[in-house]
Amino acid sequence: MTLPRRHFKNPKAGHDFLGRSCSIASVGSYLPSRVVTNADLEKLVDTSDEWITSRTGIRERRIAAANEFTSDLGAKAALNALGKAGLKSEQIDLLITATITPDMPFPSAACLIQQKIGATRAAAFDIQAACSGFVFGLEIGSQFITSRTCETVLVVGAEKLSSIIDWSDRNTCVLFGDGAGAAILQSQPSSHGLLTACMGSDGSRAELLCMPGGGSRRPTSAETVAARLHFLRMDGKETYKSAINAMFTAAQEALRRCELDITQIKCIIPHQANRRIIDAVAERLGARHDQLFTNLERYGNTSAASVAIALDEAVESGRIQRGDLVLLVVFGAGLTWGAVVIEW
Repeated sequence: MTLPRRHFKNPKAGHDFLGRSCSIASVGSYLPSRVVTNADLEKLVDTSDEWITSRTGIRERRIAAANEFTSDLGAKAALNALGKAGLKSEQIDLLITATITPDMPFPSAACLIQQKIGATRAAAFDIQAACSGFVFGLEIGSQFITSRTCETVLVVGAEKLSSIIDWSDRNTCVLFGDGAGAAILQSQPSSHGLLTACMGSDGSRAELLCMPGGGSRRPTSAETVAARLHFLRMDGKETYKSAINAMFTAAQEALRRCELDITQIKCIIPHQANRRIIDAVAERLGARHDQLFTNLERYGNTSAASVAIALDEAVESGRIQRGDLVLLVVFGAGLTWGAVVIEW
């Protein structure tokens, strides 16, 4: 089938690209049933609904049950995506999971999800790029499709952030939630699919957002537990500034590569971390309010699951139709950031 002529550039075609296109065949998500509102957090720490909402835009978040783990969330999102695509688990060739909260340091959450959904043919591994993980995962997965190494790739973003949050720290406990999203990647000759991904990292600023304890630098001990080093720590002010600059730069570069103007993008899905960050990035890009899709008021920051959940909801609500141009833009610990342009 001949692809329709569109007013954008496929950057890969300019490098004698001999591969095939990679599209998102379907998306799915899963959110735990327990809702924790800002009013609930007022009972835990010195905060208020007005303080949280005015500074972040978050009103509530989902928290997983004690016996519900990251692999459980990811498996349910994966099955949701498979069902929408009309595929069986056995058809998956590769399973990539983006997470900073795996069930355990090893084996990977991807291997546990593989077992839970019965993806017996799939190779499985995790990637760790924090909140940028799903976009990184899409680009990694697309390489296996375009090179014809795989026919079907499943990319999952899943987090149980409640397991690493210090619920006595009012600066961080109000921001995060649990959830999972998933995407099925396949080649669809009628679509250009994933056009380009612009990714970046800056390890010199790793300390801005991290969990200091539990690794080889500070193995778990009575001292690290007493010092509360096994909880997420964040320098909010510096992270805020870095996020705006990195997300804008990544989005601008991705659009430049495709010779697109922001007005040609039907739906922009930014990382759902903070309403002020989203608004600042949108303003710098010159984006209209109706181009943005957000759901952070209901879920908070779900890290690697963030844009995956939002993408699923945007598709389900009809905000994204086949043929639309979509921009995903993310930022996370590492520091990491990225943007991807998709012809849906």
